[in-house]
Amino acid sequence: MKEKIVAILSGGMDSTTLVYQLSLVGYEVACLSFDYGQRHVKELEAAKRTTKRLGLEHIIIPFGAEMKYLVSGSALTDTAQEVPQGHYAADNMKATVVPNRNMIMLALAAGYAITFGARKLAYGAHAGDHTIYPDCRPEFAEAMTKVLELCHFDGGIQLIAPFMNISKSDICVIGRDLGVPYKNTWTCYAGLDKPCGVCGSCVERAEAFAFAGIPDPLLQEDK
Repeated sequence: MKEKIVAILSGGMDSTTLVYQLSLVGYEVACLSFDYGQRHVKELEAAKRTTKRLGLEHIIIPFGAEMKYLVSGSALTDTAQEVPQGHYAADNMKATVVPNRNMIMLALAAGYAITFGARKLAYGAHAGDHTIYPDCRPEFAEAMTKVLELCHFDGGIQLIAPFMNISKSDICVIGRDLGVPYKNTWTCYAGLDKPCGVCGSCVERAEAFAFAGIPDPLLQEDK
């Protein structure tokens, strides 16, 4: 019998690569996605395509009006704000921080893991996120690991974050070698039908594909 694990799947490159990696090493993976009012909700369609392709259980949790209020104030959830352009490491990218998003999602995912019968929970935070997002840093993951170990009987839930100390470019290389179909991912924050190419997320994605030496299939489709 395969060991069960729950993975948080946004539909982006990082979490999609993570899900493929977990599946290929032999886990029984269940995926959890969140509709938290993000302007780039198109990522959830990408998540659906991934789980359908791999034949995985997939649940999308919609945040109600009250819950969306808790994660408001970000350029990703407030369409009145402009999504900042430029490099991901630039200070203006802090406008894309969604307050406490990962702690909320990990807490909900831990409850789902217990229900699913899994003792492990994975998310795709990586080193490129450390500058901007507090809940993607090693210190946060270490603290959450301790919390999750105490959240249930017999050792609780083990938090897995295998990309924590590598870059998105490194992740793209892993995905390339695993054969991840990146056409089934979505990265752009702008909330448009096609990637804007200038938001921090798009710039970082372009760097990743250049580093991996492969074309971005979303841009190839545009051409």
